[in-house]
Amino acid sequence: MLIQPVPRARGNLRSAIAAILLGAGVTLAGAMDNAQAHDAFIPKLVNSSTVPANGEVNPYGVAFVPDDFPTGGTIHEGDVLAANFNGSSNIQGTGTTIVRFDPIGAIAPPEMAEVFFTSTLPGLSTALGVLRGGFVLVGNVPTTDGTAATIGQGALQVIDRNGKVVHTWTDPVLLDGPWDLTVDDHGTSAHLFVSNVLNGTVARFDLAVGAHDLTVKKKTLVADGYTHVPNAAAVVLGPTGLAFDAETDTLYVASTADNAIYAVAHASRLSKAGGRGELVFSDSHLRGPLALRFAPNGDLLTANGDAVNGDPLHPSEMVEFTKSGHFVREYNVDPSQGAAFGMDTILQGREPGGFNYAAIDDSTNSIAVYRLPRE
Repeated sequence: MLIQPVPRARGNLRSAIAAILLGAGVTLAGAMDNAQAHDAFIPKLVNSSTVPANGEVNPYGVAFVPDDFPTGGTIHEGDVLAANFNGSSNIQGTGTTIVRFDPIGAIAPPEMAEVFFTSTLPGLSTALGVLRGGFVLVGNVPTTDGTAATIGQGALQVIDRNGKVVHTWTDPVLLDGPWDLTVDDHGTSAHLFVSNVLNGTVARFDLAVGAHDLTVKKKTLVADGYTHVPNAAAVVLGPTGLAFDAETDTLYVASTADNAIYAVAHASRLSKAGGRGELVFSDSHLRGPLALRFAPNGDLLTANGDAVNGDPLHPSEMVEFTKSGHFVREYNVDPSQGAAFGMDTILQGREPGGFNYAAIDDSTNSIAVYRLPRE
């Protein structure tokens, strides 16, 4: 969504607060940990900017670095990564940076977010994920002027733990506007599912994960027929968020333009696409669902982008619902519309009581990282 950068004055204030805390040898997360040991009322929550020194904005993708991620790199287990879709000019589809945030460390004021990776391919999308074998995956959907008239096909980049590109994968059908992704990670192998916003499909990549390389063993189109259309505010609408249930071998797909969540059965074993899958959730609580993840309690979470069925009384909401399609709860990340986009969960966490949920606010160019109950 098209947004404006956070004013520098606000960053100065947050910088001063961070400096005071650091000077006293205290981080925000550390202060909250001490409070929680005393049965704190305030939840474990940290907010940090996603704007790096080059001024890029509009974060889309967000991903936790998982447990047992290899050491010796510039990112570590428990870190949170966020990918910027807009460049410093605020033109959509021109962002190139992935920033890193450690939620138990210091917050980043605006224009001080730490850059993990700078891409030569612009328009980094919601397609951001991390394999515990030591690789980061990111898709891009570029434009030159922020409109669908100049949109490009994009690619999927494989990046090592030091921020170096290992592979750049392209495919005219299976990577036609990689807009989001999810991984079924088995350590030395993985299923990678990618949603394509330009042709309304979802593809599966069967991967072999080595210590220094990532190899595609097989590529398969597993779902198709999702509505995909240009959109003035969001550039383009199509299938976005993906969440995989390994126990039932079911892939859940948030189809933004259809304003619905679908379930694709036998997703890891399908040999060809057979449509959208089964409709599991579509009601008035959905307003253009984008990112999709499982909550620690087994429910599904989606981010309403407000491009479909928008309601100013219910802006920028995160929606919780069951796998059988029953609405549970919702909350908004911002009072304006179009601010909810990327979101991620980690079902284990590097420590008992650790952070396990992260949500983007691309109106304020910030990320909120929470500790949520597992039951």
